[in-house]
Amino acid sequence: MNKVLIIGGGIGGLSTAIALQKKGVQTEVWEKNSEWNVYGVGIIQASNQLRELGVLGVVDECLAKGCEFPGWRFYNAKGDVLTEVPTPRADNYPANNGISRRELHQILLDNAIKYGATIKMGLTFSKIENREDCVYVESTEGISGEYDLLVGADGIRSQVRSKVFGEEYQPNFVGQGGWRYPMEKPEGLVWGGLVYGEKNKAVIVPMGPDSIYLTAVSPEARDAHMPENQLHLLMRDRLKEFGGIVAELREKIVNPKDVVYRPYEEILMPAPWYRGRVLLIGDAVHASPPQLGQGAALAIEDAVVLAELVAREEDLDRLLAEFMNQRIERSKLVVETSVNLVEWEKLEWEGKLDPSINPSATFGQALKKMTEPILQKKH
Repeated sequence: MNKVLIIGGGIGGLSTAIALQKKGVQTEVWEKNSEWNVYGVGIIQASNQLRELGVLGVVDECLAKGCEFPGWRFYNAKGDVLTEVPTPRADNYPANNGISRRELHQILLDNAIKYGATIKMGLTFSKIENREDCVYVESTEGISGEYDLLVGADGIRSQVRSKVFGEEYQPNFVGQGGWRYPMEKPEGLVWGGLVYGEKNKAVIVPMGPDSIYLTAVSPEARDAHMPENQLHLLMRDRLKEFGGIVAELREKIVNPKDVVYRPYEEILMPAPWYRGRVLLIGDAVHASPPQLGQGAALAIEDAVVLAELVAREEDLDRLLAEFMNQRIERSKLVVETSVNLVEWEKLEWEGKLDPSINPSATFGQALKKMTEPILQKKH
């Protein structure tokens, strides 16, 4: 494995470039946007993600730019503290680090370039052709090349997936939407916050030394119209039932341009995630609503596992089969648990949740499972 093309310059794509370059594989990243326009506000880096960022050599930069926090403080709608739940730790890494998505992307981009990856902007493919000894790719700009492997890291609406595997695999809307808004950190805030109301949920995430982001999670229609100039008012409306800290933060939601809304979707593509010399990773094959905060972690883990297998296995078929063996169950755990948590939240809001179901226990068990090693070493 000497030359790899990565389509998609997001978290998964850039992590893959870093991981492969560190193993001596030359990588090329094609990003369809002509300028970096990082979508979203902030991101939760749980301990298992920090562990793999350590493998990539970027964890110290992430911790320097972000804000560590020990776990989650649960509140009721009035603002009363119900309990505090520390997040399980992987090895000796912090429990959580909140960081701006833009900061994380810049760290990954700088390191991909530092390790020798070639980054090409405003470029995507027009043709992908699996051949016996290579994958041949043509770009929309007339560039062409032969590669040992093509990695599709182009997100939940992956064009590589559609081209190579067909249109049958598409994301599913789960009946919720998330509203995020960045703001200054209130004095004394140390824990992340999960606040449960009768019809909505609020999430408070430390994001930097002086900043947080507030998320409103609400039941939404698939094709609900969200006028851009009204986003701040719509988000405030979803939070009107809350008292306490959320009521205080709600008053700071004043600029519609700072609100990021997205409908929650999921996809879990069945194995295999490869065909010939084309492999899909990240949200292209295992995207989930953010109830566990593990989406980016899975993409980074994909990158680390792929690079480790490339370094130890010369036969491509065996390499890709082992990649699936290592990644499918872990990805399934995150997607299925996240979707279950969404369904239970919706039932709770409707007053129909079976009292024998314990969502917080399921949440904790899944995060504990994610601290286990991502790669079983061969003896």
